[in-house]
Amino acid sequence: MKQKKPNKRKSVKLPKHLQNLNPYAAGIDIGSKSHFVAVPEGTDDQPVREFSSFTDDLERLAQWLTACGVTTVAMESTGIYWIPVFEILESYGREVRLVNARHVKNVPGRKSDVLDCQWLQQLHTYGLLRGAFRPADQVCALRAYVRQRSTLVRSAAAHTQRMQKALAQMNLQLHNVVSDITGVTGMRIIKAILAGERNPKVLSAMRDPRCKNTEETIARSLQGNYRQEHLFSLRQAVELYEFYQEKVSDCDQQILAQLKDFDAPDNHDPDQKPPRTVGEALQRMSGVDLATINGIDTNTALKIIAEVGVDMSRWKTAKHFASWLGLCPGAKISGGKVLSSATKQVANKAAAALRMAAFALINAKSALGAYIRRQRARLGAAKAITATAHKLARLVYSMLKNGTAFVDVGQEYYEERYRTRVVQNLKRKAQDLGFELVAIQGATPTT
Repeated sequence: MKQKKPNKRKSVKLPKHLQNLNPYAAGIDIGSKSHFVAVPEGTDDQPVREFSSFTDDLERLAQWLTACGVTTVAMESTGIYWIPVFEILESYGREVRLVNARHVKNVPGRKSDVLDCQWLQQLHTYGLLRGAFRPADQVCALRAYVRQRSTLVRSAAAHTQRMQKALAQMNLQLHNVVSDITGVTGMRIIKAILAGERNPKVLSAMRDPRCKNTEETIARSLQGNYRQEHLFSLRQAVELYEFYQEKVSDCDQQILAQLKDFDAPDNHDPDQKPPRTVGEALQRMSGVDLATINGIDTNTALKIIAEVGVDMSRWKTAKHFASWLGLCPGAKISGGKVLSSATKQVANKAAAALRMAAFALINAKSALGAYIRRQRARLGAAKAITATAHKLARLVYSMLKNGTAFVDVGQEYYEERYRTRVVQNLKRKAQDLGFELVAIQGATPTT
């Protein structure tokens, strides 16, 4: 009898993330006072060490990793303590990845700092960790200035509320007759009050001509009880508000100076004058004008570019970009049943700016305005804002990546296209049921 030849075992192709192993990978568990570092076994007699957060210890950490032959490092952190470690390791030529804590939270066995860094090192060795997005150094500097400006604006807004509270305690209803107490009319009247003026007619005469309410209405709102303690609170609130406004102006100048260092890739004209405004600088930096998109103004475009930069090659498609922003529907499925399709919770400032831009479109007479109103009627306000922010994110991605311009097709075109699509669906359903859809002669179509 002939012996059967043994079947040859088919070769198994490893997944892509396992084809590129990192034999010289290290893992760092970041802390506020000290950091635990794990290197591959055999590269040092003590593969796990603890380093304090002082700069000289961080220098020793980088030198130790260099001596161990480590080429890539993965670290986990939930605060800002990773920034000095990241910058020092990058200066030593190491590849550094800041990983999402959600991807490495399932540590097997006991939970400790030593096991955490060893688990990070093991996962990174097998190529199972992806680094978080971090823009270029110039964009990081711009992002720091923009975030500082947002902090100053929030602080100024808090003192605006204190100004309003002091006025309300004196029963001065100025906020009911002017749209903004920090505007021209409001600040004129408030400063006159602090200077000692109490006559309502004299105060109302300081009204700006653009103010909607008359001098008589403003004078009635300024009849109150001018108590000394409330005037003291009002004075301090005004001084602090003006102080923060001055710091916001300084921050704006610094942002413009930072933007002047950027330039579009295809724009190297030495005779070109430097940009005079933030909008001009953003357009020259990105090559497109994001402020032409309905709902996005210069300030919103600045926030978006400061968070994501202008290089869209970090995301393969617009879908990847929208998913990173946390604007895509989720896909939580088990047993063939969709458990949840809610968007993932992310603290993304660019996504927050896009949501605010989408909210501003509710009353806009444009295609995007018609879109959010229809989505609001179908899904509700919250989901409509997210869906519109998703559409805005795709527009931003397309403009920054392809250098295309935004063209608003108009509200009428959107409504007509929607009506055509609904009619086609009705005709198809009627045909499937054996009927024919016929238009009523002389009837006015509605949307």
